[in-house]
Amino acid sequence: MIVKPKFRGFICTTAHPEGCATKVQEQINYVKAQNKIEGPKKVLVIGASTGYGLASRITASFGAGASTIGVFFERPASGKRTATAGWYNTVTFEEAAAQEGLYAKSINGDAFSDEIKQQTIDLIKQDLGQVDLVVYSLASPVRVHPKTGEKFNSVIKPIGEAFSNKTVDFHNGEISEITINPATEEEIQHTIAVMGGEDWHFWMQALQEAGVLAKGAKTVAYSYIGPKVTQPIYRDGTIGKAKNDLEQTAKTIQAELKSLDGSAYVSINKALVTQASSAIPIVPLYISLLYRVMKEQNLHEGCIEQMYRLFDDRLYAAETPVDEEGRIRLDDWEMKAEVQDQISKLWSQLTTENLSDLSDIEGYRKEFFQLFGFDQSEVDYDAEVDVVKSIPSIVE
Repeated sequence: MIVKPKFRGFICTTAHPEGCATKVQEQINYVKAQNKIEGPKKVLVIGASTGYGLASRITASFGAGASTIGVFFERPASGKRTATAGWYNTVTFEEAAAQEGLYAKSINGDAFSDEIKQQTIDLIKQDLGQVDLVVYSLASPVRVHPKTGEKFNSVIKPIGEAFSNKTVDFHNGEISEITINPATEEEIQHTIAVMGGEDWHFWMQALQEAGVLAKGAKTVAYSYIGPKVTQPIYRDGTIGKAKNDLEQTAKTIQAELKSLDGSAYVSINKALVTQASSAIPIVPLYISLLYRVMKEQNLHEGCIEQMYRLFDDRLYAAETPVDEEGRIRLDDWEMKAEVQDQISKLWSQLTTENLSDLSDIEGYRKEFFQLFGFDQSEVDYDAEVDVVKSIPSIVE
């Protein structure tokens, strides 16, 4: 099949296996080129197939030599449909791990469900005994509650009053004004149910009760705060309410891990191009400016650089530095005054006509396409490619 990008809104419905493989291999090569991390040895990554979760798994494996189990919900190729990017990413990751003699197995299914939690526990017991790090990096717009069966749908909305600001269609570079109406109380609660800390807590309780957490085990979940310009739609909006819940949950888990001398953290990461962030109004425009300014100041990081720094400088440093709320701050370079001041100046000047001059919209667009295996210079996108790929160890 010749695979080209096809879009439905902000979602790319195709993925290129060779392009995905190239991107994953780039991340592996980056980690292998760094110093070895004196880090975890047996790792569970929940949400392991894309973005920060995939980068965490790569860092643990190729940076610390860890055995890893990855949990995700991805789709294999079927008929004329390609597999999802996360499926192809995992194929490449597992093949590369096997070449290095590293243990790697994957479970494909609904991580919110009790069944997948039990399946994961059984695999840990069977193969690893216990894990010493649990990474929670789940990103989903929908959750079915495992206890009640209720279905929750998250929304990206401000709270209290409507919010208007600039946004961009990154496909054509057109800047426009957007107004988003405030969320209802039900929408707020639904978003917390999907993106808050309850499921992370359920995972940690299940793992601890099953006796598969090692002494001194750590767990980390990922969050974002962001600058003033995105606060009404992000940190002060429905997502922010969910992230507040996630951060409070870390304190609950921390207390419950006390008997194991364990620890629970939330890492506040940098804004990056992801499928999720692309769907949030205003954020793509902000990221295109952020990329330009951080690249000019030689501060730019992608997912893999962020996760290597998290493991090496934070989680497995002699002491893990945290802010006054107990959070790890990997957004420290993004939030530097010299970065944010420059973004604020540029934001007020932005128009459709000067977008390419003032921002890195091309870099944003390129990274978005690369999420799905496209826009890799070394891949021939006019050539036929076999889209049917098997994940070596997949458990479904």
